[in-house]
Amino acid sequence: MSFFGIIGNERTSVAGSVYYGLYALMHRGQESCGITVNDDGLFRTHKGTGLVNDVFDNESLAHLGEGTMVIGHVRYGTLRTKGRENVEPVVVNHVKGRLAIATEGCLVNSGELRRELELRGMIFHSNSDAEIISYVITAERLNAPSIEEAVNRAMSRLKGGYCLLLMSPQKLIAARDENGLHPVCYGKREDGQYVIASESCALDSVGATFIRELEPGEILVFSHDGIKSIKDHCGKRPEALCVFEYLYTARPDSVICGRSVHAARRRAGALLAEAHPVEADVVVGVPDSGLDAALDYAEKSGIPYGIGLIKNKYIGRTFIAPGQDVREDKVRIKLNPISDTVRGKRVVLVDDSIVRGTTCARIVRLIRNAGATEVHLRSSAPPFMNPCYYGTDIDSCESLIACHHTTEEIARIVGADTLGYLRLEDVTRIAEGGRCGGYCTACFDGKYPTEPPTKYVSKFENKISESESKK
Repeated sequence: MSFFGIIGNERTSVAGSVYYGLYALMHRGQESCGITVNDDGLFRTHKGTGLVNDVFDNESLAHLGEGTMVIGHVRYGTLRTKGRENVEPVVVNHVKGRLAIATEGCLVNSGELRRELELRGMIFHSNSDAEIISYVITAERLNAPSIEEAVNRAMSRLKGGYCLLLMSPQKLIAARDENGLHPVCYGKREDGQYVIASESCALDSVGATFIRELEPGEILVFSHDGIKSIKDHCGKRPEALCVFEYLYTARPDSVICGRSVHAARRRAGALLAEAHPVEADVVVGVPDSGLDAALDYAEKSGIPYGIGLIKNKYIGRTFIAPGQDVREDKVRIKLNPISDTVRGKRVVLVDDSIVRGTTCARIVRLIRNAGATEVHLRSSAPPFMNPCYYGTDIDSCESLIACHHTTEEIARIVGADTLGYLRLEDVTRIAEGGRCGGYCTACFDGKYPTEPPTKYVSKFENKISESESKK
């Protein structure tokens, strides 16, 4: 999930710029998307399921019209939250006005909050955290003197790894959770418009100059009078940026906490070569997020680098596709081997991670069928041993192959001659040189920066789950 927003002093066709911003962020969400434009307090929204270029065309962008503020969202739908009812931004009309909200990540106390809100008479139309957050803020707004104070009070009740971008009739507000699990940054265009985005690469897509990232726990309030920072929640919890941002989630041309994602992935490849050397003839990276690590594995090991897999550019990321069947279908048409690179050779195959094992098994088979004599699989992430509660679709240990098999067993299962993972002690070393004060590595070591999620599930969510399971 990811968001993008713009605020300026003049009415312009802001939806077009947000379209390009969301396009730059589609690697973070490909299940659905939406845009809400604020035209002097009148909110116009268009959203739907599908890729950005499927949901929006010239007609729908023109219908959104001009405005001084706009927010957009791309969603990565999990099995629990896929479906049109969960598409963001969420727009709420309340007694003190209206708001639109786009979010990233997940709350760990969403069940507790939802139960409380349902018992107070709130009616939910989705099972997303965005709707819960919007209701918590709305409830606080009834007594708060301003919308930013309502957000400030609401953050005392929100727990987990989340970011939000909220639009009121007069203000654009960005906030980041107290641990800073996911990145948020902002910049400025030459025309004076401020741009807020989940990643710096999206700022580049609309010609905005990067200014800085939000601090963990910080609230930034953008209005036509300028910017105000609220730091009441800063420093309350240890910083814990999701290290998977560097390994997979973020785009390689983004910079997070002062550290280039591209450089971090190359560093992972070098550390991987140190930990798991092997005699081979060529190093091949799995497109796209395995390519950077493969480059430095080759450089460090002295083994030549080769392009051994071609990616179909019209297929999205398989890891964030909802459901294993969908992921496997996409792999079949996503990658194709270059036989001349691997035929008759011992291949080091570098991938960004091994989660369930099914995807890499198909890729190993592709390389073998193309004529490789040996395939030595290397993962630039440690073994996944724990569920993620902060936005990645790993909700239990059941589907994690490393929880049930040794490294040697996994190598046999996926068809590799050998298998090597990035060492756990090396995972945070890939971001050396950055400004981050700490990382979340819970999916690898089980050390969560927050308490585990509450267990309450509403009857509505049960119905959603049952209906999805029958499809």
